[in-house]
Amino acid sequence: MDEGTIAVLVMPLVVFSIFVAPIWLILHYRSKKQVNQGLSSEEHASLQDLAEKAEKMSERIETLEAILDSEAPEWRNRA
Repeated sequence: MDEGTIAVLVMPLVVFSIFVAPIWLILHYRSKKQVNQGLSSEEHASLQDLAEKAEKMSERIETLEAILDSEAPEWRNRA
């Protein structure tokens, strides 16, 4: 191999080692750190609020189904 061919092969490795690899590693470990921290207090509060709303929605659905069962017993078979 002549010097030109070696330079063509080595240059991408040098660019990757100097620029791409460090940025890649920094971003990788930053994302790992965020995953390991868990939920923030704001996210936890939001999740709790959503869980409460889901419980209320479930109760409403049960109430509506009970009303429909008493007023229109065949409503489930229509679908």
